[in-house]
Amino acid sequence: MSELLRKGVSYRLAAIGFICVWTLLCWPWLSGAVTIPFDAKAHFQAQIQFLAQALHHGQSPFWNHNVFGGSPQVADPQSLIFSPAILLALLVPSPSFQAVDAYVLGHLLVGGLAMMMFCRDRLWHPAGGLLAALVFAFGASSAWRVQHVGQIASLAFFALAFWLTARGLQRGSARAGLLAGLAAGLMVVQPDQVALLGVYVLAAMVVTHWLGGLAALRASLWPLAAAAAAGLAVVMLPLLWTWLFADATTRPAIDIVEAGRGSLHPASLLTAFVADLFGARDPGVDFWGPYSTVWNAEELFLSQNMGQVYLGALPALLLVAPGLSRGWLWDRAVRPFTILFVCMLLFGLGRFTPVFAAFYDLLPGVSAFRRPADATFLIGALGAVLCGYLLHRTLTEKALGPFRRDLAVAGGCIVALLLAALLVAHRLGRLGEAWAPAANAAGWFIAALLVIGALLRWRGSLGPLAAAVLVTGVVGADLAVNNGPNESTALSPEIYDVLRPDTQNETVRTLKRLVAQPAGSPRRDRVELLGMGFEWPNAGMVHGFDHTLGYNPLRLADFSQAVGTRDTIAGPDQRKFTPLFPSYRCRLADFLGLRYIATPVPIGQIDRSLREGDLRLVAYTKQGFIYENPRALPRALFVGGWQTADFEAMKEAGRWPDVDPHRTVLLDAEPPEATPQSPGPVRADVRMTRYDNTEVEISVTAAQAGFVVLNDIWHPWWRAELDGVEVEILKANVLFRAVQVPAGSHVLRFSFRPVEGALAEFRDRVAPEEPEPDDATPAPQAPPTTGPAIVRTAPALPSATLAGPSGPLNEALRIAPKRDAGGLEPLSAAAGLPPRR
Repeated sequence: MSELLRKGVSYRLAAIGFICVWTLLCWPWLSGAVTIPFDAKAHFQAQIQFLAQALHHGQSPFWNHNVFGGSPQVADPQSLIFSPAILLALLVPSPSFQAVDAYVLGHLLVGGLAMMMFCRDRLWHPAGGLLAALVFAFGASSAWRVQHVGQIASLAFFALAFWLTARGLQRGSARAGLLAGLAAGLMVVQPDQVALLGVYVLAAMVVTHWLGGLAALRASLWPLAAAAAAGLAVVMLPLLWTWLFADATTRPAIDIVEAGRGSLHPASLLTAFVADLFGARDPGVDFWGPYSTVWNAEELFLSQNMGQVYLGALPALLLVAPGLSRGWLWDRAVRPFTILFVCMLLFGLGRFTPVFAAFYDLLPGVSAFRRPADATFLIGALGAVLCGYLLHRTLTEKALGPFRRDLAVAGGCIVALLLAALLVAHRLGRLGEAWAPAANAAGWFIAALLVIGALLRWRGSLGPLAAAVLVTGVVGADLAVNNGPNESTALSPEIYDVLRPDTQNETVRTLKRLVAQPAGSPRRDRVELLGMGFEWPNAGMVHGFDHTLGYNPLRLADFSQAVGTRDTIAGPDQRKFTPLFPSYRCRLADFLGLRYIATPVPIGQIDRSLREGDLRLVAYTKQGFIYENPRALPRALFVGGWQTADFEAMKEAGRWPDVDPHRTVLLDAEPPEATPQSPGPVRADVRMTRYDNTEVEISVTAAQAGFVVLNDIWHPWWRAELDGVEVEILKANVLFRAVQVPAGSHVLRFSFRPVEGALAEFRDRVAPEEPEPDDATPAPQAPPTTGPAIVRTAPALPSATLAGPSGPLNEALRIAPKRDAGGLEPLSAAAGLPPRR
């Protein structure tokens, strides 16, 4: 009992030590000196800002009008609605960069403490628990991919579920099982590949426990039942939403070839021993790793930080000796984790091993994700457990015996690996850049050897606290130097100023002024931020204007096929035109209400089909040009006539029926109530009296029956009521919504109801209703396309006009701005358009 008490006290001190190290290593972000860049800002900062603004304005965050013409935010696995971010959003109406960074880094703190608790439950030495926490929080992808906020959250909840599942199985505790289910549910509720792999690790733990015999199986039933109940309660409805949404997007599945392009190159494993071998961290070295042009850049598609797997010199040394040299990695206590560690390594290598094809074909869910290299998160987590155990046994083994042979083996392996790294550099002509990181690695391994020597020499007299302090000092310093802030994980906050609600950015302020409308106006103009930089596409979520495009890998396929979208629109060359949206001078741009287009280059360099007068230059800011489309339609309008059309054929052919959109609405089926197809002009008063995220209210007064057209994207989870009576929402004009209304004054209310809508959609998929014979008449086919072929992709732009990252981001990454020395063209030539003939 006294021994357990002493270990409990030592673990509390070790936890305090870990919190102190976490604070020191995270201080650059916590202080606001730097911020977590790229996805953490361009995507997730905007998501949290949207969530906070919705909650503090009394609105639901379940639908997002601000990107891609509208999107079911409740079903987006990256919306953060079902994550602890909602607590931050509830507390702070406008979360700062610092607050969001602290929220992200806090996951690593919680995950590290969970790893310590796992080690404590197994009565491992406190120094081993502390080492496991440090490696988990600051090793491999935990440090290098901190900008991937969703995956960091999944990793933290995995650590909690890992600890609690092990405790529930070990103690037969239903309470631990319940908490494990909650943690696992929160890990899975916004699914990504880290969560998927985490589920397989947890399942393997359960199966391993069952192999202990029938008594072990019986004792696990209550904990597992509690875990299953809690987990299902958390994930059932959100996963239904996500499944239905993903099935309707542009990327419901990834083929094995595309997934293989996200594989971890075997050469990247050298970074486990030589931290910055390829120059991913050194701003003075051009990155020359496997995902650069020095290798075959077409073969793999990963960012330079995704291949970094450095856990620290001491952890790497322990894995070699005594882990391999004495076979301790095969000890019964950690054998399952060793096997899982190897499996994650094979999974991460993807196409470079024959095993990945089996993983892809046999494991459910793998085909939904594109990067096997995401397994590096689990490699770090499982490596942390193994390192913690190896240090524990080194410090507590009674009959340890001579350790010199082990140290000699470790030294030989390290020398061989350093030589291998230098050989790779020599073959690629980068030996000059490799000497410094190799020498740095040698220095840290010498320090690690000295630490092990000291622990072995004085392990009998060295108390747990002293051992923990020694390990913390060396490993903490190692990870701070080699995995600390760098251009992949820490940039100046000023680069992302456009994502601050109070930004003084001239383009943002001008757009907000231009789109402002008086109360009741039927207009709600859309904008397009055309290649303004990586940080711009989701700016509408922060500032409240509606962007036709955005930044998200999941986009509704119907909208994407019609309008032309990609994951992002960081550069003008990323604008994808389609048959139905071949130019900004097109019918679909008008229906969208796309009135303003902001671009860093003259619009004629992007859309070469434009002619003089098609768009008007209305503003010229420091960031570029703002053009107006004067033909943009209001968000809500009333029309008297209708005509059926084949929307799929229209998207393929790019040809609209010859109708006046102010008089006739196109429908994919006949309306419920018979009305004239082509009446004369109808005078009507349309007022949009309310426009919230999930509620739109329109008052209409018309002399005759017709249709209220709402130029928001049609989605099956929206419902409509006319004067309090539910009515059908018709799909109109390819993408939009229409409701049939009788003559007179009426109030039309659109409401987003994701529970009712998703359950109805699911029911229709499981047990679809048979159509009545009269309803089976096919809609008339669109006339064949005539005239010149429509360009389906964006025209090639001169290299000098392409704008990827914005100017500040270019400067931070040392990329020369892609424009002539003279900057933007003078205002008189800004349109860049040929005269109309």
